Amino acid sequence: MTDELIVSLYWQRNEAAIKHTADKYERYLTVIAKNILNDIEESKECVNETYLKAWNSMPEQRPDALSAYLAAITRTTALDVYRSRHRSKRIPSELTSSLDELGNMLSAQGSPESELDYKQLARAIDKYLSTIPPQSRTAFIRRYYFFDSVKDIADGFGFSRSKVKSILFRTRQGLAEYLRNEGFTI
Repeated sequence: MTDELIVSLYWQRNEAAIKHTADKYERYLTVIAKNILNDIEESKECVNETYLKAWNSMPEQRPDALSAYLAAITRTTALDVYRSRHRSKRIPSELTSSLDELGNMLSAQGSPESELDYKQLARAIDKYLSTIPPQSRTAFIRRYYFFDSVKDIADGFGFSRSKVKSILFRTRQGLAEYLRNEGFTI
């Protein structure tokens, strides 16, 4: 079933929308949640929460890309679960690994003091990503937005792990330089 038809079902408040969403996107959404939570049961709960949130929050403007809309809900939900359940624990996951890689770059920046600072940083990162080759951009987004493992990214591209690590390293270095040139403290 096409995304447009699924969104139409949501708008009609037809419960079949959730079934079709699950049929089409459950595996994709579970991978996103599992990359963050490193727990299959929590991931499944997170995906179920995504369906409920999609049902309750389908935007007035229909999403152009249902998969991206659902992925954003899943990612946010999984990050909330991760923060609430693991505050005092240090549990390794792709989330902590990938954030550690970016940590040196963004930790000096500190937590943005205001929503404006955060939006400026997000726009700067988006602008930088639009200037790099599609392969590098995709690897960066998969690693630092979807928290995919280096192995999964390498398998997806048909590259060695060392090549993916190199692409990510060069991209992080380029981003750091770009942010410095844009006036951000790194």
